[in-house]
Parts: sequence; structure tokens; C-alpha cells
Amino acid sequence: MYLSKKTYVKQWSHNEKNNTVTVKFDGKVRKDIKPKRISHIVEEVGYWRKANHIHNWFVEKVQEGRDECQESYVSLEQLEELRDLCKVVVEKKDEEFNKENLPTTSGFFFGGTEYDEYYYSDCEDTIKIIDTILKEKDNKPEGAWSGDFYYRASW
Repeated sequence: MYLSKKTYVKQWSHNEKNNTVTVKFDGKVRKDIKPKRISHIVEEVGYWRKANHIHNWFVEKVQEGRDECQESYVSLEQLEELRDLCKVVVEKKDEEFNKENLPTTSGFFFGGTEYDEYYYSDCEDTIKIIDTILKEKDNKPEGAWSGDFYYRASW
């Protein structure tokens, strides 16, 4: 389960700024990657393993109930909604509330469906992931924030 940030960096000749993206590995420029061909930089900003309740939230709230391992756009508002829900779940620790608002789901490679320490740990991890994203956004100079978020699960 991955959350990625995809930032558009294509350099067009008509742009005022003349920026170049260079890829280095082990301190050496990768000659097999052509800077003029780079259009996006993709960063992994979140990772979960067997957090079926978090996956289920993305399927229901972002992917319109369709779970086909597809990459799906996630707005900042949706991420904030998930973070805020996880905060309430961790604070309340109320199984009935959890079942209604952030239910577990079963499936192949989905892990346990109990509302146990793993469930709450995944919620705490989700809060940290999203808080980090929002903090990075808030620390950027005006007009510098860019990038879109995408969720994808691969089983």
C-alpha cells in the first residue's frame, strides 16, 4: 500500500525559468537518464503493510468502491479527512465507532480484522504520514508547493 507524490518538472523551451533535473546515483550522474525527457518526479511519501482498514478507506472514499490495484488521485482534503478520522479513532478507541467509520475488511493478504493494537498502530502511522505531508506543504515558500498525491495497493 503506497502513497506517492508526483511533481511535474518538465522543462519546456517557452518557460521563463531554465531549470534542469539531473539524476545521480552514488554521486555519479546517470547518463542513461536524459534530463530533457524527465517529466515527473515521484516520491513515496507513505507506506502501509496489511492495514486493511486504511486500504478500505481509500477504496470507499477515493476509488469509488473499485479495488483493482489501480493508481488513484487523492486530494489534500481527502488526506486531511483520513488523518482527522484516524485521530478520533485513536482517541476514542471505541470498537462500535471504528466499525462504522473505519471498518476492517478481509481479503487476500489483508492481515487481521481485529480492532487491536495493530489496528491502532496503523492509524497512528497514518496520522504521522499525513502530518509530515502537510508540514512539508506549510514549510514551502509561497507558490512553490506542487505535486499531486496518488494511492495504490498491489497484492
